Amino acid sequence: MLYKMFEAQHQLLGPWRYAAEAALGWFGHPYSPFSYSPLARRITASSELFLRVTQRYEKPAWNIDRTTVAGKEVAVEIVTELDKPFCKLIHFRRVLEGSKAGPKARSVKSADPRILLVAPLSGHHATLLRDTVRSLLPEHDVWVTDWVDARMVPLTAGPFHLADYVDYVREFIALLTEPQQPNLNVISVCQPTVPVLCAVALMAQSGEPHPPRTMVMMGGPIDARRSPTAVNNLATRKPYSWFEQNVIQRVPEKYPGYSRRVYPGFLQHLGFVAMNPDRHLNAHWDYFNHLLAGDDGSAEKHREFYDEYNAVLDLPAEYYLDTVKAVFQDFALPKGRLFIRDELVRPQAIRDTALLSIEGELDDISGNGQTEAAHLLCFNIPAARREHYVAPGAGHYGIFAGRRWRETIYPKVRDFIRQHA
Repeated sequence: MLYKMFEAQHQLLGPWRYAAEAALGWFGHPYSPFSYSPLARRITASSELFLRVTQRYEKPAWNIDRTTVAGKEVAVEIVTELDKPFCKLIHFRRVLEGSKAGPKARSVKSADPRILLVAPLSGHHATLLRDTVRSLLPEHDVWVTDWVDARMVPLTAGPFHLADYVDYVREFIALLTEPQQPNLNVISVCQPTVPVLCAVALMAQSGEPHPPRTMVMMGGPIDARRSPTAVNNLATRKPYSWFEQNVIQRVPEKYPGYSRRVYPGFLQHLGFVAMNPDRHLNAHWDYFNHLLAGDDGSAEKHREFYDEYNAVLDLPAEYYLDTVKAVFQDFALPKGRLFIRDELVRPQAIRDTALLSIEGELDDISGNGQTEAAHLLCFNIPAARREHYVAPGAGHYGIFAGRRWRETIYPKVRDFIRQHA
């Protein structure tokens, strides 16, 4: 019912949006006589702000078509190498100059380490890691998990549990590990730190050859009991039944995933905004003033950020509820009680994969110590092959995007992978 109300509300806003678009044309077009009105700039600024606040944001483009390898600029092709119902494994292929585009394009041949970048399935699209990918590309062969919006997945594809997430990661690792050159390194950002650790541990337990050379875990809830944040507190204050009854909705008729149970992206977005309402209110007020002042540069930065921030996807209900219970309520992994398909996950089985954990000093989503807890669980990895780093002044998003990521954190990730891969 809540999902249908959300869709109805968007339809009811349609006439108002048409009016705002008309006002934007009348008072904002340089050839319109109304644009010379003293109130023109205020009307156009108000109309644009209204349109941005009420619009539906689609999945953003990656906008990565070039990079630099060994001092030379090369083209980048984004290729879907494996298409599964809930996730596409995409490859950022660096293509030789003069090579025709397409599946037969010649990729750059180098000894660069291969990276499996596991994007979070927590409400935003994988494009949130655009800055991460841009930094990695010049010196790495980059593959990314591009999760599919659950409302676009038909019911015939079946459910998707936390165990399925772990299975996907194991399959991707196996696919990208070449026996002749086993040089795969896994980077997990935020939520996937738990399923990635499970996948690597289960592979070690089963004695699978050629494990990942390194695991880089960034801002994830390995042990959500440490430095609990607002996200953690919500999960512990409400019973499991509350989440199942209040936030799980069925996809409306207009989507391919009609009738699938999901945790809607718009609810996740409201949760993100509710964590820092003043910050977002001030950002939109500043945007309005930038439009009034004709400060196009600042206004464009606002658009770029919120085009990504406001683009959300629905999560499969089974996966969301599994995560709430196992990770945020039962703390099953740090307690040694997490089972994946009836097999106990034992991180201590990991011996040959180096571990780097990274946290942001000001992270308000995954508190300090939550990711570092991986070192206590993976105690059989030699101390010389384990490192932990806290990024000074970095918030949650700052550990994988922005200046601190590019200038401080990425060099540590690159050097760690080079040292152990």
